[in-house]
Amino acid sequence: MRIEVDLDLCQGHAMCEMEAPEIFEAERESVNLLDPQPDDSHLEDVKRAVRYCPTQALKIIEE
Repeated sequence: MRIEVDLDLCQGHAMCEMEAPEIFEAERESVNLLDPQPDDSHLEDVKRAVRYCPTQALKIIEE
């Protein structure tokens, strides 16, 4: 799995960090990916982060 962030959409609401703090780090008006290719043990947390992103700036790419 790979995570993509659309930085044009991201507004730094930090919902992703609340759902998967080991993967996302919210900053003012943006987010940093701490692990852009997490292993499957983080899949459910990442799915929740994508689902709850208010601007739909996150996407999971299955490889």
